[in-house]
This record gives sequence, structure tokens and C-alpha cells, in this order.
Amino acid sequence: MVHTFSINNKYIVYDSESGNVFEADKLMSALLCGGDLSKFSAQDILQAKKEIDRLKEQGLLYVKPSEVVPPSFDGCIKSLCVHICHDCNMNCKYCFGDGGNYFGIKESMSADTAFAAVDFLIEKSGSIKNLEMDFFGGEPLLNYPTIVSTVSYARQREKESGKKFKFTVTTNGLLLSDSAISFFNKEMDNVVISIDGRKQTHDNIRKTSGGKGTYDTVIKNAKKFRSKRGDKDYYIRGTYTAENLDFCSDVLALADCGFDQVSIEPVVLEQSNPLAIKTEHLQKIYSQYQELATKYIERRKSGKWFNFFHFMIDLDNAPCLKKRLSGCGAGGNYLAVAPDGGLYPCHQFVGKKEYLMGNVFEKSVSGKISEKFTNSNLLTKQKCSDCFAKYFCSGGCAAHNINYGGGINSPNDIYCEIIKKRFECALYIYAEEKAAD
Repeated sequence: MVHTFSINNKYIVYDSESGNVFEADKLMSALLCGGDLSKFSAQDILQAKKEIDRLKEQGLLYVKPSEVVPPSFDGCIKSLCVHICHDCNMNCKYCFGDGGNYFGIKESMSADTAFAAVDFLIEKSGSIKNLEMDFFGGEPLLNYPTIVSTVSYARQREKESGKKFKFTVTTNGLLLSDSAISFFNKEMDNVVISIDGRKQTHDNIRKTSGGKGTYDTVIKNAKKFRSKRGDKDYYIRGTYTAENLDFCSDVLALADCGFDQVSIEPVVLEQSNPLAIKTEHLQKIYSQYQELATKYIERRKSGKWFNFFHFMIDLDNAPCLKKRLSGCGAGGNYLAVAPDGGLYPCHQFVGKKEYLMGNVFEKSVSGKISEKFTNSNLLTKQKCSDCFAKYFCSGGCAAHNINYGGGINSPNDIYCEIIKKRFECALYIYAEEKAAD
């Protein structure tokens, strides 16, 4: 399908099947989207129609969808999200994990369980060589010694198995000590630090269990980490809510702190929650993404370069079509491990007994639950069939769909609209930067 839109008086045309992006004029945009042609001359309209026909003939516009077979799961697992600790030293207002214990007891994963997770991943990975393990919580640094010993064990198993582990850790930054920074910079392929932006934004939401703001400590630790990280991957990851709909300022504040890899995402909550994003917030959110896109381009041109995660698209070397159809792989080649070794489709399902899939010690995985997730793909989501952004969100997050959309194949309307606007801004940036090159 062909999608047209305008940002900052720039008219952009996107062919979703081919991934082609064009900058157009107002007339061509009107022709493609069925807009008002009354202000244009017959000659200009004819000329524009000829240009559209030429693009069609060259296979650049109105490209037919590829015929694809729905992706099938081969039983191999390549990635685990390891809940190394179900406890937290923060009490964030929007926490989906109920303060870090996932509606259960506070507990830390033992080294034996973490080692079993390593063995499980190696055994279940089949011919896949490159494996991924993400240390998650709660707050992972509350169980830092087990992270260190698990990485050491995995490195030993790499030599024996011929596999290669890539590690990630997600932390709130409160306990990010010099020793942890040194270890992370040596062993972690990616580090994600949670900061919500400006001091007032962060401290309003991300407090200690005693109700104190955490910004000053976290930003100090994060800056120290960044100064020593070099060119290795990391992200400062924040969340915006109904209480900071002016989140463009939060993104720029993080960039001004010296962080050049930033992601701020909308909170996902029940509509009854006062922090939840609602339909009436969408126009404000759209304007914020457009403002951010404009300032993003300006900064990248002026030497204040930074990346915003959701503006990063690669239309030339994007994932293959089958990968785009299947999405993140939750419940299939990606699973989460609870502190007791229980296996779940992803980190957002941990603790929900109806989604318990097995255990790393038994090395078994429920085929029934896995089938539910792996059979869900872009082709089974009717709402996505005529969406121009479908190949870049793959039909949304399975957990969000189930919890807030009505089912695994039912994306939530509010978040669909946010994703579409965000993608338009990414396409606009892509077109602007390509033109500059």
C-alpha cells in the first residue's frame, strides 16, 4: 500500500511493500491520497499522473505484496530474559512488575538456577551459534554477584559448546558502582539504564520505597558509566505518562546530559490509571513527536548528534520479511526465566501461572502455550492488514495486546496510533537525511 503524509510542509510518500520513500509535492500527494485537486491545473494534474505511472512501471510504487508462508517455529531458542532478582530498591508508580516482585514473593535467583538457564539455552538452541541473555528484575544489581558468576559460567560453556553469548543488563542505576561499571563495560554487549528525563519528571515517578526522588543519584551514576562506556552499546530508557506529555523536553534533557543513545516510550496501563495514555492525549503526543523530529534533525546537523531509538529505521537493510511477520519471538525463540527457574513467554508474563511454560531444570517447554504465541503473527492480525506501518511493529507487543487490546491478535488502538505517528516521523527524518547526503 501507499501512504502519504506531511510534516513541516514536506510531503512524504511511502510504499510499504517495497520500503521506498519519496519526497513529493502537494499535487502528487493529493493525487495519491485522494485529496482536493481543485486548486491545480489540468496540465499539472496530467503531468503528475504520468510521473506516478512511471514510478509504477519501474516497480517503485504500488508494489504488490510478496507471497509469503506464515513463519513457523523450529523449536530452537536463542534468547532468554533472566529475572535475576524479584526485588527492587525503587517503587515506580507505573511498574508492571508490582514493585519488582511480580505479585509474588521477593526473591533472588540462585547461581544454580542461573547456571541451569545457561545450560538450557545451549541445549535448546540447536544450530544457532549466537545466543542472547538479558539480566532483568526487579533490580538486577541487588543480585550482582550472581550476574558475575553466571557470565563466568557462560564463558566457560562457550568454549565447550562452540556457542557465543551476548549479554544485556537493564538497571535503574541506583547501585551502579565503579566495580559494576567496569564489569558491565567488559562483559555486557548492551546496558540499559532507566531514566525518565528531566529531574522533575523522573522524581515524580521513580522514587525509593521510602518515597524519595532518585534522579540525582541515578544521573550521577549514569554519567560516570557513559564516560567510561566508549563506543559500546547502551541506552538510556525512559517512559512518558499522562503527567509528562511534553516528553520532547525529557528526550532533549537526556541528550543535554551527554547521553547519545536515548529511548523514551509511552506507558502501558489500564485506562483507569491516572498515568495512562488516553485518546484525548494523542494530538499532544503527535505534536511532541513532530517537535522532537524537527529538533532531532537540527541537532544532528549542528554537531549535537544523538540517536532516538524509535527514529532509527533501516529501509535498506531491515530484517527479512519472515522476521517482520513474526516480531520479537516471545513464546518461541525468546523466553523469560523466573527466579525459581520457571519459563514464561516473555518478561511481562512472569508470575502469571496460566503462562508457565516449563522449567530450566526439567528442560521442557509447553507446546500448547508456545503454539499460541508462535502461531500469532502479522498475518493473523486482521486490524494490521491495511496498516502502512505493519512491517515495522509486526502487529504490536503480545503482552500489550493480551493485557490491553483484547487478545494476542488484537493490537491496542491507542498504541497503534502512537506507533504510526512515530514511524511517520522516522520516515520524515530518513527522507531529510537522505536528501542531505
